[in-house]
Amino acid sequence: SAFVRRKLYQLEELEVDARRMAVSYMSSLGVSEPAKVLEGFVNNFFLIRPVELEPTDIIRRYKHLIRARESSVRDYVRAVLGKVERSVQYSVETVLEVVSVIRLINKLVKHYLELGLKYNNWILVMQLAIQIPEIVELTKAYASSLNAFTSGVPIGDSVGPLVAKMISNWGEPLREVAEGTDLYEVEVDSRRVYVIKASGPGSNVGWPGEALERVVEEVSGSVDRIITVDAALKLESEETGEVAFGTGAAIGDVGPEKIAMERVASKYSIPLDAVVVKMSELEALSPLSKRLYEAAVRAYEEVLRIIREKVREGGRVVVVGVGNTVGVR
Repeated sequence: SAFVRRKLYQLEELEVDARRMAVSYMSSLGVSEPAKVLEGFVNNFFLIRPVELEPTDIIRRYKHLIRARESSVRDYVRAVLGKVERSVQYSVETVLEVVSVIRLINKLVKHYLELGLKYNNWILVMQLAIQIPEIVELTKAYASSLNAFTSGVPIGDSVGPLVAKMISNWGEPLREVAEGTDLYEVEVDSRRVYVIKASGPGSNVGWPGEALERVVEEVSGSVDRIITVDAALKLESEETGEVAFGTGAAIGDVGPEKIAMERVASKYSIPLDAVVVKMSELEALSPLSKRLYEAAVRAYEEVLRIIREKVREGGRVVVVGVGNTVGVR
């Protein structure tokens, strides 16, 4: 238990630092009593998962609960911030969420340690000792993300929106196609390309599934191909920045957005491609490195190759840049 306690001390330090950074960030935005605002958030806004024994309409129920919680969080943040740019509001929401996750990890580790000691359950303590180095690394990843979210720089998970922005020739969006989700329209070698990404440059992932569904339905399913681009968790034996392509919806979603993509693609028999950039969890949440930026450029080139080789001239293709668009306008 001494080993676990040492690691627990590290977790507590990470939580204290995260809280300090969040309070400092909100203070810089003119929030009065930021510590009280933070405390009011981390103790609330939990989400109870819907009943899974009855699978009927579970995705619709999941989506409803996720949207309802997001709306509650948004109202809470809006009340303390007042009138600010939407991108700033998104970033504050994310900072509060990150601190809340770090606190939850800390509480869970304490819970299992105290439970093991209370009942003299050495097996439980041993399991915790085996897992805690990985838990600490995960917490460090979340803690490191605060630097990016408070300073507004891209993170590893921003590669999807970054590639989407490259495809759009760094242009301005045509319109907001879903809440917090922009639509661009460009031409690539005589192919019409619709580009979807979350609205930046604040910390925001948007609703890419809903946006894709709307775009495809607007053209009555007359789309030759859908290409999704996202960050992917690498295996320890894999290199950071490796770019791979495959089939399916590249999105780390609990269900609603991913299934929206799959449903609209299958409804109109549209090929669904995935291009991913591999990275560790720490890299996904840390400020974007040069290595990952170069990988994003290669992913962009891969998307162009797919468009040129697999979409006929005069055809339509939708490119969805999935991920957190912090720092990517």
